[in-house]
Amino acid sequence: MDILIQQLFNGLTIGSVYSLVALGLTLVYGILHIPNFAHGALYMLGGYITLSMMTLYGVNYWLAMFVSIIAVGLLGVLLERFVFRLLRDAPPLHDKIAAIGILLFLEAFAQFVWGADFHTMNSPYGQVVQVMGLTFTLQRLLIIVAAIVVMVLLYLFLKKTYTGSTIIAMSQNREGASLVGININKVAMLTFMISGGLAAIASSLASPINLVFPGMGHLVILKAFVIIILGGMGSIPGAIVGGYILGFSESLGATYVSNDYKDIIAFILLVVILTVKPTGLFAKGER
Repeated sequence: MDILIQQLFNGLTIGSVYSLVALGLTLVYGILHIPNFAHGALYMLGGYITLSMMTLYGVNYWLAMFVSIIAVGLLGVLLERFVFRLLRDAPPLHDKIAAIGILLFLEAFAQFVWGADFHTMNSPYGQVVQVMGLTFTLQRLLIIVAAIVVMVLLYLFLKKTYTGSTIIAMSQNREGASLVGININKVAMLTFMISGGLAAIASSLASPINLVFPGMGHLVILKAFVIIILGGMGSIPGAIVGGYILGFSESLGATYVSNDYKDIIAFILLVVILTVKPTGLFAKGER
């Protein structure tokens, strides 16, 4: 039983990171219908910027994370303004190729600036805690709590503010939103900023328990795509639920099946769920 509880806690930690990454991805897809393959590179840059601020400039963990959120968020705005907006009327394949090109460029840039080595990010919350047979670090607890807080704040922003309502309106009907006076260009830029910020938060929280390196976003972004397909393309609740489903499945699978196959579980789960519900758990029209 102790092992089960421990793995459920680990699954909650992993799922929190996955959900944050998938949220940013699904926001962009829901509004612009762009499968932003470069989102994994934004996740990677978030980790590097936080690490650099802490090691090179000696700032504390929270301030470093804040700088990372702003920097990656602004990078997301630049990508929307100077890449994806220009391809808005281009054939559908062009924005996907552009996203892959951005991914490759940012990874090459990271390797040029920081090198190809693996880096460890020290956290002020590395203390090990034991509670009722459950062993974890404060960083893992921070990941869970911070992710839940961010999700709640994002929900309140989208549901309770005018700006958030414009994002939802644009995701439901872009042409209709434009006709009623919503500035779709500003909403698109804001969405990319939020998406980049979520990627930076996820990587800044997860890096102390993992490693920082140029390819750190590869597997994460693949699983994020699995999550948004599993949850329903463009569905915010689906991204959250799908992230936690995948996190629990991987953690339990690594313990009770084999750690060698835990990364395959995401794709097996995708096939099983889509066989039962082809539109995903939360189809966009069901929100």
